[in-house]
Amino acid sequence: MLSIALAILGWWAAVKIDDRSIARETKAVRTGLSELLDRIPHEQDSSAIWTEAVVNVRAGNDEWIAENLAEWLSEYFGHDRVYLIDPDGEPIRAVERGVRVSLLAYERDRAAIDPMIATLRQQMAVASAEDADATDALVGIGMEDVRTLSPSSTGIVSVRPILPSDDTLVQRVGEVFLHVSVVELDQDTAAAIGQKFDVEDLRFAQQSADLDSDRIANPVLDSAGRIVGFFHWLPDEPAYQLIQETAPLLAGTALFLVLAGTLLFLRLQSTTERLETTQAQATFLAYHDSLTRLPNRAMFEHKLSQALGDARRNNTQVVLHCIDLDRFKSVNDTFGHAAGDALLLQVSHRLGSLVGESDLVARLGGDEFAIIQPNVSDMRDALGLAQRVVSALEQSFDLEGHEIEVSASVGLMSSDGHIEMEDLLRQADLALYEAKAGGRNRYMLYAGELGTLLRDRLDLESELRDALRSRQGLELVYQPIYCTRENKILGAEALVRWEHPKRGRLSPDVFIRLAEERGLINQLGHWVMHEACRFAVNSQLPWVAVNVSPIQFRDERFTERVFGTLEATGLDPARLEIEVTEGLLLQNSPEVQQTLRALRGRGIRVALDDFGTGYSSISYLRTYGVDKLKIDQSFTAQLGQDGEIDSIVRSIIDLGRAMKMKLTAEGVETESQRSILIGMGCDQLQGYLLSRPVSAQVMLDLISAQSYKRNIVLGRQAV
Repeated sequence: MLSIALAILGWWAAVKIDDRSIARETKAVRTGLSELLDRIPHEQDSSAIWTEAVVNVRAGNDEWIAENLAEWLSEYFGHDRVYLIDPDGEPIRAVERGVRVSLLAYERDRAAIDPMIATLRQQMAVASAEDADATDALVGIGMEDVRTLSPSSTGIVSVRPILPSDDTLVQRVGEVFLHVSVVELDQDTAAAIGQKFDVEDLRFAQQSADLDSDRIANPVLDSAGRIVGFFHWLPDEPAYQLIQETAPLLAGTALFLVLAGTLLFLRLQSTTERLETTQAQATFLAYHDSLTRLPNRAMFEHKLSQALGDARRNNTQVVLHCIDLDRFKSVNDTFGHAAGDALLLQVSHRLGSLVGESDLVARLGGDEFAIIQPNVSDMRDALGLAQRVVSALEQSFDLEGHEIEVSASVGLMSSDGHIEMEDLLRQADLALYEAKAGGRNRYMLYAGELGTLLRDRLDLESELRDALRSRQGLELVYQPIYCTRENKILGAEALVRWEHPKRGRLSPDVFIRLAEERGLINQLGHWVMHEACRFAVNSQLPWVAVNVSPIQFRDERFTERVFGTLEATGLDPARLEIEVTEGLLLQNSPEVQQTLRALRGRGIRVALDDFGTGYSSISYLRTYGVDKLKIDQSFTAQLGQDGEIDSIVRSIIDLGRAMKMKLTAEGVETESQRSILIGMGCDQLQGYLLSRPVSAQVMLDLISAQSYKRNIVLGRQAV
C-alpha cells in the first residue's frame, strides 16, 4: 500500500510540475507577442512624430525619407515591410527589408491594411472635429493588430499618423500621411521569442492542420477574436522525463522502492524550484533590457505611471530625465556594434552609480536612457543630478584599448502628477532636443516652449536651405599651397564661406556641422566641388583640393557625382585632390575602399587631412591607398618648442617618404616653423605666413603674378 501511495503521489506531482512548466511557457509566448505589439508603434513614432518627417514627406524628399523614415527604419528595427500612405489612401513608398521596392508590393497587403486605415481615419476625424490643427488631438492615435496577410502569411500591422513634434507646423486631419509597418509572424520571429523566453523549438503555423499532436499550441487572435495562427512548441516536461529515467529502476527492484520514491520526491522538489527560477527569469526578461539588464520601456512606463499617481496623492514632484548619447552612431560606424554594446554597458553602470535608492534608471532603446526621480522637493536636486549625468558621461570610455569620448544631452521635465504621462514624455523630449540643438553635452529644463537656441538653430537650417537653393551668400575662398624648395604655388585648398545677410560671415564649423546633422551635406559638398573644379579649369592653378565629409561617402552615387562634375566642368582628374579624414579610413568599410580605388583609378589624388590627430595606422594607409599626408596645424604650431612634437613631425615626414607620399604642413605661421619643416624635408607648406585664404580673384592675381615673375626670370636667363 505504501508503494502504491508513493507511486500515486509521484505521478500526481509529475503532472502538476509538467502543467506548471507548460503554463510558464504559454505565458512566456504571450508575453513575447505582447511585447512585440507594444514595441513596433514606439519604433515607428521615433521617426513618424517629427516635424521634419511631415515637411519632407510632403515635399517628397526621397533621400531624407530613405535615411530617416522608410529604408532606415525597416533596416534598423527589422520591420519586414514599411509603407508610406498619402491622405488619399494610396502608397507613395514601399520598402521591404530595408530596400525600396515597387508600389505594386502594397497590393499584397492591401486587403489587411486598408480596413485599418479606414478605421483610423474615422478615429482621427472624430478626435480632431473641433480643431483645424489636428496635431495635439492625434498624438498617440494609431492601430496595431495581428492580421492574415495572405493564405500563407500572418503578420503584425501597425498604422501610425506622421505628425509634427512641435507647433511650428499646422497639421490638418485631411492632410495626414500614414506610416505602416508590417512584421511577419514567421519562423524567425518565433525563434527570437523562443530564444529570449527559453521556449524550445517555438514555431508559428497559420493553419491548425499544420500542428503536430506532440506539440503544445497556443492560438493567436486578432482584435476581433478570430484565430489567425498558432504558436506551437515542444513542451518542457521535466517530471515526465524524470519518470521515464527512473521507471526501469522502480520496475526492476521492489526492494529499493521506498528509497527510489524518496529520491523521486526530492528530485521533483528540485525541479519545481528550478521551474520557479525559470519563470522568474522569464518575468525579468519581459521587463528588462537584455543587454544592460536595466528596466526596459514597458517597466519604465509602468513605474512612471506609479510615480505620477504617488505625486498626485502626496502633493510631491516627480522629475523625468531623458538622456541621449551625442556621438553614439559614430562609435558604431567606426568600431563596430560590439564596441557600441560595450559602451552602452559602461554608460548604464555610470548612470546607476549616480542615482538614489528610490530613483529608476531605464534604457528605452538604442542610445536612449531615462531616469525617474520621484519625491523631489527642491528642483536644485534634479538639476544637480542632470549635471552629474552630463559630467559623468563626458569622461572618456576605454573600449578594448581605445579611449573613446562621447557626451550626453539631458532633457528634464517635472510634474506634480496632474499631467498625462504622454505629455510629460513629449515635453522632456522637447527639452532634450533643445539641449542637443544648443550645442550638446548639456542639460535643459522644459520651459513651456522651444527656447531661443533651438528656434535660432531651426531658423539657421531654413536659411541654409534657402542659400543652397538660391546660391546667394555661399562662396569659395582658396588658400594657396606652396612648394618648399621654390616658394611657388603648387595648388590651393578650396574652403566654403557663408556671408549671411543678417548674421554676417559665419564660421564653417557652424553651418557644415549643421549640414551634416540635417542631411544637407551632400548638396553643399556637391556645390563646393563643382565651383572648385569650375574655378580651376578657368585658371592656371595646377590643382585644387576639396574637403569631403565622411557622410558624403555613404552616398552610393558619390563616385558618379564626382566623375559627372569633372565631365561637366572639363577639369582633368589629375588636377583634383580630395581631402578625407582618418575617421573615414577607420570605418574599415569595403565600400569606402572601393570608392577610393575608383577615384584614384581616374587619376584623382587622395590626401589624408589632419594626419596624426586620430588613430593613425600604417595598415590603413596601405589598404586604402593615399597619395598625400597633411600634417595637422596643432603639430606645426609647437615646432621648435616641444622636442616630442618635433620627433613626431619628423616621423610623419619619414613615413610619407617611405610610402612615396607627398607631405603638406598646415598652419605655418612663422619663419622658424618654415625653416624647421624645410630642414625635415617637408614637400609643401600651407599657412598664414605664406597666404591667408583669399577670394577667387585674388587667387587669380597671385597665380598671374607668379607666372609674370617666372617669365621675367626666363627672359633674363635667355639674354
